[in-house]
Amino acid sequence: MRVGQGEVDAIKTMVKTLGDSAAEYGGGHIKHLAVRYLTDNAGPWLHGRYSEATGRALYAATSQLAHLIGWMAQDESDDKRHQALVRHYYAHAYRLADEADEAELAATALRGLTVPAIGLGPRHRAEAIALAEKSMEYAKDLGDPRAVAYYQSTLADAAAVDGDHRLATRALSASQSQIERTATAPPGESWASHFSIGRWAYASGMTLAKMGDLPSAREHLHEALDRYGLDRRRTRASLLGHLGEIHLRQGDLDGALAAWEQFLDCAEGIQSVRVHDAAQDMRVRLARYSGDTHARDLSERAERFLTRA
Repeated sequence: MRVGQGEVDAIKTMVKTLGDSAAEYGGGHIKHLAVRYLTDNAGPWLHGRYSEATGRALYAATSQLAHLIGWMAQDESDDKRHQALVRHYYAHAYRLADEADEAELAATALRGLTVPAIGLGPRHRAEAIALAEKSMEYAKDLGDPRAVAYYQSTLADAAAVDGDHRLATRALSASQSQIERTATAPPGESWASHFSIGRWAYASGMTLAKMGDLPSAREHLHEALDRYGLDRRRTRASLLGHLGEIHLRQGDLDGALAAWEQFLDCAEGIQSVRVHDAAQDMRVRLARYSGDTHARDLSERAERFLTRA
């Protein structure tokens, strides 16, 4: 079939529509629709007839769709089957972006591959660092500071998990320098350009927590939540779950309970393994406070949430 700009625009519209829904209710909510659209629509269009310029735009748009599915699979579950799906779709997104000569999309796909490698444990730490550094290679000529900050913060996270606090601190500082250049600028259209200062504060707080700096981590998470605001329900729920954990690790039970109460209010209806894991972690940590009425009530709410999830 003949493929033109209309098909490219259709893919971009679907990426935004499906991505907005997943950001609110989790990757498990709508992944099946994204996969079907890739299989039944975007995939066949790649085998159509089009000009060179349309082909590059078509590959770039399909790369974004494949990346979105990879993120959805990552958010849906962390079992071995989903881990394989995540790598498959991110790698597919990278190949399409590279073919389209879209450095930012390629860097973003490599960043996507970095995140699950970070979570796979000690055997994959070197892989995570290598992927994060490769992502930075693609980003070296990009003009969007948000995108550069996005990749720098991922490199910082990989370095923190690897125990290289010097590299982590350097990457965090570099990402901060980049994000502060766009504090009041509107975001662009790409995935990476939506990395706002609020999301940067959240990501940086989590990296600082992995480095053992809980006071700074707590400060960053509160800034992300209270000062900058986070416009996505799933992101807010995930942050609140982590914030409760950090408060408790610092001996602040009241602060932890306040954060976890907001977390449960926000988590209703979200289908995300990250939110599910935060609720499970919360229940385990609250078991030692069974004598506290508020803690016991929140633990029971978390149990009901997990039963429905």
